[in-house]
Amino acid sequence: MVEAESPITILTVDDHDVLRDGVAAILALEADMKLVGEAANGVEALQEYRRLRPDIVLLDLQMPVRNGLETMSDILAEAPGAHIIVLTTYDGDAQAVRALKAGARGYLLKSSLRKELLPTIRTVHQGNRYVLPEVAQQIAIHSIQDPLSDREIDVLQQVAKGRSNKVIALQMHVSEDTIKAHLRSIFSKLDVSDRTQAVTTALRRGIIIL
Repeated sequence: MVEAESPITILTVDDHDVLRDGVAAILALEADMKLVGEAANGVEALQEYRRLRPDIVLLDLQMPVRNGLETMSDILAEAPGAHIIVLTTYDGDAQAVRALKAGARGYLLKSSLRKELLPTIRTVHQGNRYVLPEVAQQIAIHSIQDPLSDREIDVLQQVAKGRSNKVIALQMHVSEDTIKAHLRSIFSKLDVSDRTQAVTTALRRGIIIL
């Protein structure tokens, strides 16, 4: 007699009850999957991962206590082979690249869960990677552009908070001319013409997060 394969065990990590309930409802209908645990933040996630050792972790990026990238780092430090699928509301290419470089095996938008969650879990469980096609397209489009430097991202974060060049210069201990030079470079790399467009574009792509 051939033994039935064990179901894919899954841990959901998200600070919103509604999302966790929705995932549970989707998984409940699948004979080859079993939701074994839930966590509402990164600290709980690591505790539950240690206790359950699930096959798949469904991980939100924006969470209290420890965010998704920090949580992913914590889990992979203890279990380098962990299969983590990121669930997020943000389709920005920069955030997706950060998550994939950090070790995510899959990247899904919460708006696509009903259609994409189950095949993605199965794909990742088999040892493959999966990125939602529209996100992969954005990564490809922007891959030929020069990325913002860490310093430029710092400047843009300050701009997004409504701070003037003078205030930013004082905080960074540089001249206003240096800040203006950074902004010119930012505008060129993002293909925008002013501060508002730069912030809007950077937020949409996940380069900065407020």
